[in-house]
Order: sequence, then structure tokens, then C-alpha cells
Amino acid sequence: MSKIYIIPEKCFGCGLCVKSCPFAAITLIARPDKKLKLAVIDQLKCNFCGACLDACKKYQAIVIEKDDFRLPTSDLRSYKNVWVYAEQRHGEISPVVFELLGKGRELADKLKVKLCAVLMGNKIESRAKDLTDYGADTVYLYDDEMLNEFQDDPYCELLSQLIREEKPEIILMGATNIGRSFASRVAAKIHTGLTADCTGLDIETGTRNLMQTRPAFGGNILATILTKNHRPQMATVRHKVFKKAEKCSPRIYSGVSEANSELIKKTFDRTKIKNRTKYLKFIADVSQKVNLAEADIIVSGGRGLGKPEGFQLIEEFAKAIGGAVGASRATVDPGWIPYSHQVGQTGRTVAPKLYIACGISGQIQHLVGMQSSNIIVAINKDPECPMMKIATYAIEGDLYQIIPEIIKELKK
Repeated sequence: MSKIYIIPEKCFGCGLCVKSCPFAAITLIARPDKKLKLAVIDQLKCNFCGACLDACKKYQAIVIEKDDFRLPTSDLRSYKNVWVYAEQRHGEISPVVFELLGKGRELADKLKVKLCAVLMGNKIESRAKDLTDYGADTVYLYDDEMLNEFQDDPYCELLSQLIREEKPEIILMGATNIGRSFASRVAAKIHTGLTADCTGLDIETGTRNLMQTRPAFGGNILATILTKNHRPQMATVRHKVFKKAEKCSPRIYSGVSEANSELIKKTFDRTKIKNRTKYLKFIADVSQKVNLAEADIIVSGGRGLGKPEGFQLIEEFAKAIGGAVGASRATVDPGWIPYSHQVGQTGRTVAPKLYIACGISGQIQHLVGMQSSNIIVAINKDPECPMMKIATYAIEGDLYQIIPEIIKELKK
């Protein structure tokens, strides 16, 4: 565990480190002789940024000792295979899992390794076939009453143990409510990196490094992150970012025939699994009326509507075409429409058959949430805006003139 401390013999209580600390983690206390003060560091507040080291260069009274978990090159080579964590709830596998199997197959083929899935729950062995049907060569199964409901502690402990035993090269997980909570705990437990909310995954040319692309700096740039010195390489991906894997007909993947796909049943000692929480009950969210993630057609409104009332036209358009209503962050933030309709980096990631962007300029934060749509139609006054440039069909003009005409034709 990393630690930071003060060397009392070198500290003269000058206070420079106190001023330099952006986390207010350093204070000065009086020494027993009361002649000088001594700096004291709150370990819980410290982020090990090193700002205090620069401030104390003259006296070198501060020491930071960081753990180095980097693996030697020989150990890196011992990790192989691509894993997909097959998240399930109440016996139903999450849709994002089948999208990850599609991307996982692509990565596994490039690395010439197996594609494996990890399935955990209670009375779910029958679901293992769903995973092999969509491309998994191997399924690791934990089927136990203790895993009936998802809880971080037992699930994290079991997956971490399995990772140490089998040494996968890459682990992909869904950026769901469970995935966001679960993946970070596993990564911390096995001392590796985790890239969240990836929008692109590939293998770096000439290496076995996973190129993990995600929006950064509020979505203003796309950053590609590499985990060069640690294994496994872990990433979470939102639903609808990648295409769903095709259901397999008899075929050979990475030299392993479908007939030879294997189910490996794992067991564990319950007495050795610590669980600090108690499951009470599951309460379904019935307030969510808009299921953007599953909609085949989405009509979204943006700042170009000019006023909240503009969504009445968007709703009429969506109803006429049989679609759901989406929105950009620029309309959600001022309260024109509820957050549940937001599409983009901080909203929903969608991939409908048809996406109609009305008055949306197409900032990168919005584009990363809908760019996988099959057909994109943009209606905008600005022919040079990003959305018009990526659109399959771009209609230049006033949306308040164009949309009513489209609705009129649809009603015919």
C-alpha cells in the first residue's frame, strides 16, 4: 500500500507544503518543545499527487513510497485469452453481454486466443448455452445459492480468484449499474488498470496491448489508453456501442470448434467469502417510461428548437413515425425535457435503425452516444455543423417548416 510521511528531523514547519497541497491534507502542529512546528499529513485525504514534494525540495522532509505492481515482461506473456463477464439479473443475461461477445471475438481472433465468458448466479447453468451460441469458446460457471442476487463482495472475491488462477489477457464488462460498481472493485483487488465507458477497442499493431478509446475532458477529445505494464487489461463498455454478435452456426473460432466449446463449473468455500452487506429485496424502477436503448427509431431535439415548447413538435413527429423521443444535453440541462431522454456521453448510448437529429449541432459528447445508428437524418440550418457532416441524409432548413411537412406526409 502506498504511503507518505514526514521526516521530523528535516521538517522546520515552514508551511510551504501546506500551501501547495490541493487536497488540504497537510496541517502544522506544535512540537513538544514549542520552538518549531511540524507538518502532519492526513493519509485519508492525500492523493499522492507529489505537489508537496516539489514544495519541500530544499529540506526533503517528505517521503512518498508507492507500491509498484508492474509485471515483468515474462509474467505479461503468461496471460492469455479474452474474457467477457456475462452479467445477469434474475436469470436474464444483460443485452450488453452479447455485444461484448461480438467485439471480444474480433479481439480474440486478432490475438489468436480463446473467447471466454464468466457466468455467476443461482440456477443459471442453462444460460451457458446462450453464451456459446453467440461465440464463447469456454464458459466459466459459478452456480450457487449464495450468488442468487448480485452483491459486490462475493462476486468480486470469486472473479478476482478466478482471474488469478486462469490469467486472462483482456476482460470486458458492461458499463451498467452493476458493471460500474463491480469492475472497479475487481481492478483494484488484482492491481490492474480499468478504462471506463469505452467507445472503441482494438489491438495495438505489433503488440498485445488493448487500445481502449473513450471520451475525455468532458467529451471534447477521444483518448486512447493502454495498459502496458499490467494484466489483465480491463474495460467497460456501454450498451449499444458495439453491434450484437451474430448467433453462431457450426463453425470454428480460433481453432476451437463449436462442438468443442467447454463449460467449466467452479466451486468455492462459502465460509471463506466475506460479505459486508445484506440483501433485502429488489425494487423494480417503474418510473422509466422511455426505453431509448431499445428503440428502433429515435427523434431527438436540440438547442436549435429554441424553446421548451419545441419538444411538442418532436413528440408529435416521434408518435407519427413510431419512435421514441431523445434530446441533447443542451436541452436537458435547462429543464426543457427530463434527463431520461438524454442521448450522449452523460446520457444514454443508443444504436437505433433510424436516428433523426432535429436542431442538434453534434458536439462530440452527443455523437459518441448515437454514432452507431444505422441511418442518421439531420435537420439543421447550419450545413457545416458536425451532425450534418456525419448524417446519412442531411436536410438544411428551418425544422419548424420541415418537420410539419414530414408529419403531414406520414399521416397520409
